Amino acid sequence: MNTLKAGDKVPEFSSKDQDGNTINLSDYKGKKLIIFFYPRANTPGCTAEACNLRDNYTELQSRGYHLLGVSEDTEKKQAKFRDKYEFQYPLLADEDHTVIDAFGVWGPKKFMGKEYDGLHRTTFIINNGVVERVISKVKTKDHAAQILEA
Repeated sequence: MNTLKAGDKVPEFSSKDQDGNTINLSDYKGKKLIIFFYPRANTPGCTAEACNLRDNYTELQSRGYHLLGVSEDTEKKQAKFRDKYEFQYPLLADEDHTVIDAFGVWGPKKFMGKEYDGLHRTTFIINNGVVERVISKVKTKDHAAQILEA
């Protein structure tokens, strides 16, 4: 896994959100952006993380942040996830791993003694196209506080 680090320039990407709209990194040029990668929509940890960001969305916005969630789920699954929990931010359906590979968050994982390749729960704080900070040990129930503590 070759994960982006603080100081790295984020490669331009293009992906579809839950409604089929194309989202590009360049849409956020000159802005502060939080991109959080989560393994699977509608699972307990991913739901806790996304809902914590939803509940603190106003605070994140007041600090100038825009938010994007990313997983390899389909547009339909992302749309159901967004609608069920009323997220105010887009969820990218990165089925072809364009964004996942650009950030280097796919790789070996271990769960209940089994090893497999999967998406690593990781958050990137980006300012004007450059990674400012990477959070790899995400506290799903208190993630907004982790982001805002910098």
